[in-house]
Amino acid sequence: METIDIVQHNILLSCTSKQQFSQEHFWGEHTLSILLSGEGRVYNSEETQIYTPGTIGFLKRNQLAKSIKIPSADGKPFKSIGIILDQESLKQYSIENEIVTKLPYTGKMMFQLKQNRFITAFFDSLIPYFEQPEQLTKRLSELKTKEVIELLLAYDSRLKELLFDFSEPFKIDLEAFMKSHFTYNVPIKQFAKLTGRSISTFKRDFKKTFSQTPEKWLKDMRLDKAHFLISGKKQKPSEVYLQVGFENFSHFSTSFKERFGYNASTV
Repeated sequence: METIDIVQHNILLSCTSKQQFSQEHFWGEHTLSILLSGEGRVYNSEETQIYTPGTIGFLKRNQLAKSIKIPSADGKPFKSIGIILDQESLKQYSIENEIVTKLPYTGKMMFQLKQNRFITAFFDSLIPYFEQPEQLTKRLSELKTKEVIELLLAYDSRLKELLFDFSEPFKIDLEAFMKSHFTYNVPIKQFAKLTGRSISTFKRDFKKTFSQTPEKWLKDMRLDKAHFLISGKKQKPSEVYLQVGFENFSHFSTSFKERFGYNASTV
């Protein structure tokens, strides 16, 4: 067994025996997860969260974040369970329970919960589905979603401001955001959304700010960052390409040579 990733409706079951970097960098929905074994690291432009067995973490929606799954030194695989708290389920819950929030949430984008036996027991109830994921029906996952919302509100009623904030990102400083997030491998439409712009407005503002198209600027910035990590930090090209936002090593190698005139391996 190397990697098993099961997505059953909004429940995520992950198990891997080798270190694995995330391919998805955009978190479009709130996600609550627990680490069962191994080690996990999640980081955005502001901080890094380290997960050890038993750690329960929350990632807010509409953010860019990277993660690393690391098996434990004693041979146990990385193993985690996550549940996506999608907007449709949260809106339905807010209607049924007459919950209204007055102001947009302005707190941390990711955080860890203190040990809570009820939330831990909730995740324990999902462990059997690693073996029989087909038993986790859509109806059952909907009930599990309502259950964990109840548990989160019982854990801390202030989470209401986070869970039921349905506002979308507002227009922010484009230059500052892009310089802090260019290594995240997401489509242009996600950068546009996170900066509070339509695609057309984003491209227009981008050209005005950087005098380049987003695609060209992102590629150049990622390659410059890669060159620095290889030459200045003595990292291997095979370790760098994912860090700077390339999807595969072949594309990275070709692009590197086109930009600098020599192979990354010769730096």
